[in-house]
Parts: sequence; C-alpha cells; structure tokens
Amino acid sequence: MSKMNLIARSIAPLQVLPSFLRSRAQTALFHRMVPFTGTAGIQFDEVSPERVALRLANGRKVQNHIGGVHAAAAGLLAETATGFVVAVSLPDDKLPLLRSMKVDYKRRAQGGLRAVATLSSEQRRSFEDQPKGDVTVAVTVTDDSGASPMECEFVWAWVTKGR
Repeated sequence: MSKMNLIARSIAPLQVLPSFLRSRAQTALFHRMVPFTGTAGIQFDEVSPERVALRLANGRKVQNHIGGVHAAAAGLLAETATGFVVAVSLPDDKLPLLRSMKVDYKRRAQGGLRAVATLSSEQRRSFEDQPKGDVTVAVTVTDDSGASPMECEFVWAWVTKGR
C-alpha cells in the first residue's frame, strides 16, 4: 500500500509505547473520533491496516436482562472492529460506508467479548485501485471462555469523497 491515511498517521507515534499504554492511547483517540465507542466502553487493543482487535467488558451499561453482554452491544463490537480495519486502510480520499451486516447469535456469551477483524493485502489494494467497491470483512468474536457466541458477516463499501 502507498502512504498512510490520517488514522494510520495518528496511531503511528503510539506504536513505540508499551502495549498497555498503547491500548489506552488508541482507545482515547478513537473514542474522540467515534464517541459512541466510548459510550459503550469499547477498548482498542490492536489497530493496523491488516488487523483490528477490540474488547468489551461485561459491564452494567452493556448488559442484557440476564447479566450478559447485550446482543446489540455485541453487534456494535463486531461492527466497530470491521469498520476500523477498513477505515485505517482506506486512502484519505475515500469514505467507508457499512453496506450490510448479518449477525447470528449461536450461544449465550460468557463474560466479556473480543472481536478481531482482518483484511487481506488483496482487499487493501482494491481500496487504492478502485474508486468505489465493497468488501466482506472477516471478523471473529470470542467470549471469556474462548468460544464464539456469534457468527458475523459485514460488507463495507467505499466511495471517493465528494462524489
């Protein structure tokens, strides 16, 4: 890929920090960019053009009626991971747009959740090579037991800004 976009340039200086400080700094930065992520309490553990790893603790503000992470909060975590891996990869002249999301809940989550979204180098190259398009972003969500309580499919589109 060619030059880094604004998001990648913003997090680049943070890479020299120890992992626990880097996570806190990235989280603070992204909570300012997308305030709703802060409202939900999403933590940013790893952010790169290839991979974004996030976590959401099973805290009171995201719980459902049985004390687990609410289905909507779990979906938000997966959507945020896929959206940020696209956003950190897109050239500055492109805009990411969620085209579709499919979430199938398979079992009750145990504790907090972790979402890891990834893009291939081919997918990232298409962002530069094509003025618009769409991409299905791989994401895996696991709970504190290590099991996956849900299966997700997120399709993100991109367009050139101003068109």
